[in-house]
Amino acid sequence: MITRRSLLKASTATGLTLATVGLGAPAIAQGAKIRLGYVSPQTGPLAGFAESDAYNIQAFLASEAGRNFDVIVKDSQSNPNRAAEVAKSLIVDDEINLMLVGSTPETTNPVATTCEAEGVPVVSTMAPWQPWFIGQQGNPGDPASWRPFDFAFHYFWGLEDIIAVYTGMWKQLDTNGKVGGLFPNDADGNAWGDPKNGLKPGLAAAGFSLTDPGRYQNLSDDFTAQINAFKAADAEIVTGVVIPPDFTTFWNQARQQGFKPKAVTVAKALLFPQSVETLGDAGNNLSSEVWWSASHPFKSSLTGQSSAELAADFTAKTGRPWTQPIGFVHSLFEVAANVMGRVPDPTDGEAVAAAIAATDMKTVVGKVAWNGAGVPPFAAKNVCKTPLVGGQWRKKAAGFDLVIVENATAPEIPTAGTMEALA
Repeated sequence: MITRRSLLKASTATGLTLATVGLGAPAIAQGAKIRLGYVSPQTGPLAGFAESDAYNIQAFLASEAGRNFDVIVKDSQSNPNRAAEVAKSLIVDDEINLMLVGSTPETTNPVATTCEAEGVPVVSTMAPWQPWFIGQQGNPGDPASWRPFDFAFHYFWGLEDIIAVYTGMWKQLDTNGKVGGLFPNDADGNAWGDPKNGLKPGLAAAGFSLTDPGRYQNLSDDFTAQINAFKAADAEIVTGVVIPPDFTTFWNQARQQGFKPKAVTVAKALLFPQSVETLGDAGNNLSSEVWWSASHPFKSSLTGQSSAELAADFTAKTGRPWTQPIGFVHSLFEVAANVMGRVPDPTDGEAVAAAIAATDMKTVVGKVAWNGAGVPPFAAKNVCKTPLVGGQWRKKAAGFDLVIVENATAPEIPTAGTMEALA
């Protein structure tokens, strides 16, 4: 198969010359810029993940390092097939040198798989590492068959971290330890709900039992079956990985049908202030994982801004409250600038991949280094873990605050309160 990588190798062999310009960062030819592809769900049910894209890309291009780059942005439309299509277009038509992607396995996986097949280096984030790594394997159910990737690299946390954070929050409350799980039929839901590799074994080890009524389709309009299953199990806790519109439907129906758990700790849907704001008073004390916040003690390698300063700048320029993806989208461009500043030839995909693998840097989301720390051997080459804490939404006079209430796995990130039961 002729890939873009093999074609570029042939071009180089026949006399294509390269030069470097400006600030020690490489360029394809004198005066040319390094081309970054960026895929995110700017429209559709996952659009909350892309709210800070324009802000972050503008800030990157205005930075000293960013002047060496062009960023070509494509909208996945929250559709995995579309994500793969635009990734291929970025590689073939736009001839990018490095792909960046984030925002759930529905976006990261098809893009990373396309890049791996084409021999184009890709850095991804904002998806738990298990559904990212295992979900791209030819046979996800057979660990013996899993193989590392040559061009795809990922940084985020894993299900082991979510289990530790969630159970840490729940142990602050007086509950019966019975948990209801909401798992859709998508890459995230199938990974989280897997009886062997998902949440269930870890919850059991921590003293919690999980009731899983089975997969549902995204954008469902009726969660009565799940609510009835949770009632029958006497579940006092609800968890899962749910897109925002589905959680709104579930939570409204749960209240209408008299289901009143003591804790609802849900990934994805409860990350964004706008998702909680739509619930009004019913959003108070809902909880989720927190991957980045204004109180995280990290700084940007691009701008020198602290997490608090980055969050405040976003609000000042957009009029919107900060959201967790701000930090991670920003960090993708930190990593890109760092990596491409260490390669003499940005068209050499293998050299760029080697530079990614050798990364060891501090970013606004913490340290990023593909050194295998805390990762099983089978994924150590391709996965870097970042810290995770837990937070709870507290209603204020106007909107909500996300208060960090659990930090046992990342004590360097301060808490500002303790877990409170739902009313």
